[in-house]
Amino acid sequence: MIGNRGRVTGKIGPGLVGEVMISIRGGVEAFYAYPAEAGEVIEPGEQILVVDHQPPRSVYVQRWLPLG
Repeated sequence: MIGNRGRVTGKIGPGLVGEVMISIRGGVEAFYAYPAEAGEVIEPGEQILVVDHQPPRSVYVQRWLPLG
């Protein structure tokens, strides 16, 4: 899970349980998402990077910033 990229489908932020869709096991699955950095807000539609995984379905994420 760590290192996978995905897309936000439910707003992620302080006091919120967000949702992300991540490609895994040959399909796309939904996971509960929390910000890796306190206070960060990530809006629906933005790309994310998974930096930690808490089984079974929770991930900590940061905004994906592609090079360029």
